[in-house]
Amino acid sequence: MKSKLAVKILEREGESIYFDPITQGRTLKVFGIDNDPWSVVEHLSREYKKIGYDSIIFDTRGIVEGQFENVVSIEDGKELGLDPINLWKEGLIKDPYTATTIIQTIYELDSTSTKRLYSDIILGKIKSMKEVIKSEKSYAEVIKESYTELDEIFYSGEPPKLEGGVLIDFKKANSIDTVGAAFLILATIIERRREVFVGICDTTVLAYTAPGYAALPLLTQPARRRVTALGTNYVFERTSSIPGPVLMLYNDPDIQSMVYETNGVPPGEMRKHVLKGEGILIWRTPETINVEWGELPF
Repeated sequence: MKSKLAVKILEREGESIYFDPITQGRTLKVFGIDNDPWSVVEHLSREYKKIGYDSIIFDTRGIVEGQFENVVSIEDGKELGLDPINLWKEGLIKDPYTATTIIQTIYELDSTSTKRLYSDIILGKIKSMKEVIKSEKSYAEVIKESYTELDEIFYSGEPPKLEGGVLIDFKKANSIDTVGAAFLILATIIERRREVFVGICDTTVLAYTAPGYAALPLLTQPARRRVTALGTNYVFERTSSIPGPVLMLYNDPDIQSMVYETNGVPPGEMRKHVLKGEGILIWRTPETINVEWGELPF
């Protein structure tokens, strides 16, 4: 019996195959080539809007279409208002420790420098990233080693609006450092949202850096009233190791074999070759592994 969050993902001979977050896992990983993963994310976004869920889409190519209350464009050299300290003061990040951890991750601070930074933030000695750079503390020296004018612009400006449905467009961001930092900070803000569908394409690109990779658990940890879909062209360990069902779309034979192997599908009849317009949904229970073939319904 399917839950109210079940969405048709494949069909065969009049039979519908559903992705059901409650019984299969709340993070669906979608592997495919070209724009196929984006098409699945768009389909799921439309379906979850029908049941009243907001959609938050991270799009690295700028090809996702739809109606969104807010659009956030991530660009190099653009004021984005993503200062973690200011975001905490504005109530968008839950506590100063989280803000400190973001800075630690982006600039690879050691534990001692991180403790000193946290202390100065919580005591009100440091009130923004601009003040961090101006200080003469040890943590400032470490941050300055990689801090550039682009960083200063990145943290400047008003915080982005993330209410309702949100499209976060990365197509104009060429710096992978900007991409990773923005992904981590935005994921930290969004992590508390509920009754929301989160779609991410291309997941491997966004998670390429250490800050970007640190963002993934925030959006893929199981949470009531939240569903996440990770779309990617790359079969990458960082994505494959995240718990949840898999939708494998058309790809090279060796890549398909890798996906089957990674997900524990035994050799033989269960490993059907997926052609264009088809998909395989792989999901597990504590007792079984389920492999369901069908055609994409969109």
